[in-house]
Amino acid sequence: MNTNYFNTLFEKYRNKGLLIDSSLLLLYIVGSYSGGQVEKFKRTRKYSSDDFDVISQIVNYFSRVITTPNILTEVSNLSGQLPEQPINMKVDYFQEFAIKICGLDESYEPSREICKTNYFKKFGLTDSSIISLSKNKYLVLTDDFPLAGMLEKLSIDVINFNHVRIMGWKN
Repeated sequence: MNTNYFNTLFEKYRNKGLLIDSSLLLLYIVGSYSGGQVEKFKRTRKYSSDDFDVISQIVNYFSRVITTPNILTEVSNLSGQLPEQPINMKVDYFQEFAIKICGLDESYEPSREICKTNYFKKFGLTDSSIISLSKNKYLVLTDDFPLAGMLEKLSIDVINFNHVRIMGWKN
């Protein structure tokens, strides 16, 4: 896997859309609020400011960024664990989150349908919604190895962010 592979997939889906998994969307939104929080916040601590720069470049490359209610709920719940201090940090953060949500294309499939899929028992609701929505529609960006493996097995185009971190990507 090399940067040509990334470029080919990115170009193929540039106008169709990029579906970003919860942890990477959280990285993007927390970093957009305050780059300094990426390495401080316990839910994004595993990432660096360089990772935020890369995810920002990727997001800005695509004309559409796709999300689901399930992903947004996960991001919101994890964001709720931000510290209260400095004063109004959470309020300011959630204002930034609201702005970012308005720039996303939200796609939906009923949970009652998702839970009927073969992969629901293994992957749960959020990841199963990603699997259901993305086939032949969107490029998926995730750092979840099991999810990436399942998407590859189902011939759904996916890029594991860990590979982007190792190989690098520049727009």
